[in-house]
Amino acid sequence: MARIGIMQGRLVPPIDNRIQCFPRDRWPDEFELGKQAGIDCIEWIYDLYGADVNPIATDAGIAQIKSLSEQTGVRVLSICADYFMDRPLVRASAGEWAERLAIFDWLLGRGALLGINRIVVPFVDASRIETDEELESVIVTLQRILPMAERTGIEIHLETSLPPARFAALLERLPHPLLKANYDSGNSASLGYHPHDEFAAYGHRIGSIHIKDRLLGGSTVPLGHGNTDFVALAEELRRVNYQGDFILQVARGQPGEEVEWTRKNRQFVERLLAQS
Repeated sequence: MARIGIMQGRLVPPIDNRIQCFPRDRWPDEFELGKQAGIDCIEWIYDLYGADVNPIATDAGIAQIKSLSEQTGVRVLSICADYFMDRPLVRASAGEWAERLAIFDWLLGRGALLGINRIVVPFVDASRIETDEELESVIVTLQRILPMAERTGIEIHLETSLPPARFAALLERLPHPLLKANYDSGNSASLGYHPHDEFAAYGHRIGSIHIKDRLLGGSTVPLGHGNTDFVALAEELRRVNYQGDFILQVARGQPGEEVEWTRKNRQFVERLLAQS
């Protein structure tokens, strides 16, 4: 049965009007709130904003996370490495690149202690791949990262804004079992990509899915109010027999109503899965 999770920080009110960031003060609360909302897991955020207080950096912090998970049944199975939005793995100097690879290796080690199965690496917005030269540099970077991942068995899931054929070409260059695609339904809709084309190009390499809805060329909106073709997505999920997780990364509702909002969005995904 598919697991439905949520991006960390979405079960508490936003901090400093940020759409997404590590919830520095209230992260422990999300385990009980997640239980109330009926979700299975939380995708942990490691970003620059919260790096100095993120509990995954200490053994005591990891122990606390595991304890909260055991108490509530809400697991932490993945990390969203938003740190590499602020410190991109593209367009970096040699020194910056080496430093960021060291951070990635460290994050894999902490993730192994936490018991995750994947790290989602964003190549979107400030870290997007724009040129052929940058694409080649990303391939070199991944060739360095994958041996690190092999030591832990943690999968690397790429979230990119590349067109379907170009993303497929990148993945074909690196046919490693630990390298997979993260599919973001809202980002694809915003870019004008269609599920049929995307899944035809690289559906067999999709390892995790971020669920959101966005307007074409625009922002995130409530599920069903944007340009995401959820009917086509359900068809493709059935065609490739997708067995991975679904992580809610949806538009925020009213502050203070996060649990009920999450329930509604979880039910939306459950209806989607019933079609697939």
